[in-house]
Amino acid sequence: MNGNGSLADTVDVPGPWEHRHIAANGARFHVATLGDGPLVLLLHGFPEFWWAWRDQLPALAEAGWRAAAMDLRGYGGSDKTPQGYDPATLTADVTGVVRSLGERQAVLVGHGWGAYVAWAAAVMRPAHVAALATLSMPHPLELRRHLLRGRRQAGHLLGVQAPAVPERRLVADDAAYVETLLRRWVGNGSTFPDAEAAARYRAAMRLWPAPHCALEYHRWAVRSLARADGRRFALRMQEPITVPVLQVHGGADRTLVPRAAVRSSRHVAGPHRWVQLEGVGHFPHEEAPDRVTAELLGWLGEVVAAR
Repeated sequence: MNGNGSLADTVDVPGPWEHRHIAANGARFHVATLGDGPLVLLLHGFPEFWWAWRDQLPALAEAGWRAAAMDLRGYGGSDKTPQGYDPATLTADVTGVVRSLGERQAVLVGHGWGAYVAWAAAVMRPAHVAALATLSMPHPLELRRHLLRGRRQAGHLLGVQAPAVPERRLVADDAAYVETLLRRWVGNGSTFPDAEAAARYRAAMRLWPAPHCALEYHRWAVRSLARADGRRFALRMQEPITVPVLQVHGGADRTLVPRAAVRSSRHVAGPHRWVQLEGVGHFPHEEAPDRVTAELLGWLGEVVAAR
């Protein structure tokens, strides 16, 4: 794959799923859907797009779920707006997609920044969140605490705050830096990314202005620390989460180490499960897809039984 085709060539990866473009919250979002049943909405992280969930989509559908993986605002086939990368807008995107798919509620499953948005949605729009599974991202208040303490592991977040230069680095040499980040953030000995994954994620990041949009998630998280909107968000996020929560974290994650995430349970008033996958880095669903899928399906079965 050379990644020089159209947006559709890059984003509409063939498979058993159906590609849809739906309107929500004043924008259009690309969503891949598969299966029938209660809705599970999958939210990717940086620097990926919906295809990150290619292993989980068929497994969820086979288990009786309606699985949908969306491109977040600014990524893949979704609108790349100049603004809207704050939690209030992003949570409205996600819950708007839930409603546009004809459902009132969904189980949200997020990785990285997708998990950050999912955490926020469970507090800011709880009527639309039936349960929550997060991968490789602590509760936003724990991430905030992590950043305020200036942890060394937050280096990537702090390193993309300058204007323009980080975007140019992401797309230089056919987005080679995207592949560098993927390889840097996995566990030792990981076979991810293979050649296809590296090519697809590099191609998706070259869909300008995707690099700028992707980095705006990082910039809001850091720049809002000293602003009124960031303080308001932190105050709102003090509300406990009452739905069931599954947290999956790689034991070898060096971008957000497990100790930065494990304390997230203090923000959950409902059932909470912590799963640490030893030897796995920042991309559990890609590095250990079978293990993550098994954990997710087992937990979903318990959620249904409890309800």
